[in-house]
Amino acid sequence: MSEFSHLIDLASARLGGAALAANDEFFAGKGNLLNPEPAVFIPGRYTDQGKWMDGWETRRRRTSGHDWCIVKLGLPGLVHSITVDTAFFTGNYPSHCSIDACGLPDGADATADSVAWHPLLARSELAGNAANVFAVGHATARRFTHVRLNIFPDGGVARLRVIGEAFPDWTQILAGGGEIDLAALVNGGYVVETSDRSYGEPQNMLRPDRGTHMGDAWETKRRRVPGHDWVVVRLGLRGTIGRVALDTAFFKGNYPDSASVDGAVVSEDLHGVSADSAARGVADWKVVLAQTKLQPDHRHEWAADAVRPLDATHVRLNIFPDGGVSRFRVFGQPAAAARQAAVVRLLNALDDPEARSTLAALCAAPAWVDRMAAARPFASAARIRQAGQVALDDLDEAGWRESIRHHPRIGEREAERAQSAAAAAASAREQSGIGGATAAEREALTAANRDYERKFGHVFLISAAGKGADAILQALRARLNNDPATELRVAIEEQKTITRQRLDRLLAE
Repeated sequence: MSEFSHLIDLASARLGGAALAANDEFFAGKGNLLNPEPAVFIPGRYTDQGKWMDGWETRRRRTSGHDWCIVKLGLPGLVHSITVDTAFFTGNYPSHCSIDACGLPDGADATADSVAWHPLLARSELAGNAANVFAVGHATARRFTHVRLNIFPDGGVARLRVIGEAFPDWTQILAGGGEIDLAALVNGGYVVETSDRSYGEPQNMLRPDRGTHMGDAWETKRRRVPGHDWVVVRLGLRGTIGRVALDTAFFKGNYPDSASVDGAVVSEDLHGVSADSAARGVADWKVVLAQTKLQPDHRHEWAADAVRPLDATHVRLNIFPDGGVSRFRVFGQPAAAARQAAVVRLLNALDDPEARSTLAALCAAPAWVDRMAAARPFASAARIRQAGQVALDDLDEAGWRESIRHHPRIGEREAERAQSAAAAAASAREQSGIGGATAAEREALTAANRDYERKFGHVFLISAAGKGADAILQALRARLNNDPATELRVAIEEQKTITRQRLDRLLAE
């Protein structure tokens, strides 16, 4: 058992990693870099360009400079090490490589000249036909979304592995409220320990997609001694378990006869050891799902009638006596303290462009975003609220007017300024009360919006959360009687309320 079992290949194509751009891929395409399978060599196989190679290979460089490839990570995260695998590249591997990284918001162009890349690995010598492993000691405090592999001067690389800790965007995951899959790999869950991994890694059970075959699952060997097999999973966030799902897809003659699930809260400082180590040895396990018969090739789901709503940081899946499980889900409500800690940690770890985009989804006034970005790192959720209020109080009229331009009209989706996906989702949630409006109410809102903008020169802004179309229409018509100065003050107070509500939603206690 490794103490680094929570580390995964963040760049894997299986998790959505993609090679976005390369300056050259004459002999072999950049997409091969991220294939999860080991590279292969096929003697005698050629293409019109030359020898077929299972990797990324550039032409022989006759000018100064070097070759490069930009990779979008499948899961953003904290990078711990890099593997540059030159398997089967013997006389045509690069002599050296270096790695840069950056954190960008969704939709940003990673190939733009304006991107600020951070050195992750200095120029380092490579060996041919070998897995070159480099530790990244200093980078674990920053969350990255992209890496750039630079090779000197040219050549071929079979595989690139970016080993690290998945770091979900909690501001988006938690903003919607409700339950999440606490054990999902994409939500930071990982396998701590298992009794057996003979035919399949237990981490496969936590992947976000459905299994594609038996090899894409956890499978143990046939048990010839008393007992049963098990796996301990650390949840991405501590939470109260409400539902459990277990899929035995493709397992027909080798599915477990039955399964049970236990849960436990394990403190990080229990006896001075990590929670993961404690979970393996001294956790106070309590039953979440009693031992239950399973079916072959079937998706099982157990809800409140079978699942004990238990507060947990770790769960233990027991299978009796052995067999294979394709997927395992643990749905529940994140604990308030855990979600606050997750958001604080995320805001502190984001690279500047991504941090600014995330903050702009709360209030898009540039001066407010500047103040909040400069206030990092935050010591607590309370410090975020405090900094947010101080920054709101310091905004001038131009800042307020700019923030208002980032809101869509009531009942519409498009704002004057482009919104991020997170900001658009927040606006849609806040205006959900409009969903039940009649055709006549929508027509009246459209007309009143038009009158409002003609008089005041900006979109009508109101904290719409919990309000229906009728209440919003009444407020809109009433505010049409204001003079411009009074109405701007009202709109500013509404923007303050919206920002506080969005912060409260993220940092709910």
